[in-house]
Amino acid sequence: MEDLGRIGWELVAVSLAAIPLGISLWALLDIARRPAWAWGLSGRNQVGWMAAVMVGICSVIGGLVISGWYLLWIRPVVKAAEEGRITPPTRG
Repeated sequence: MEDLGRIGWELVAVSLAAIPLGISLWALLDIARRPAWAWGLSGRNQVGWMAAVMVGICSVIGGLVISGWYLLWIRPVVKAAEEGRITPPTRG
């Protein structure tokens, strides 16, 4: 019975550890599926974001921060450009 408890806790730990990896993979796949012209219209760099997410995957916190930033701030801009809603990039 003690082994079942230990296995259960290890499954919980592995599941929690997989969440950052899953979020990073979601971001990476989303970056890859957006067309290059949408990235160009949005003024963002597709290859740069792919590289940043891949480097971020090497560390849990880095992966969450970079992927989270992409999913919350960059993805909506690129998606809007893909849908034809183009806004000029802001500076400053």
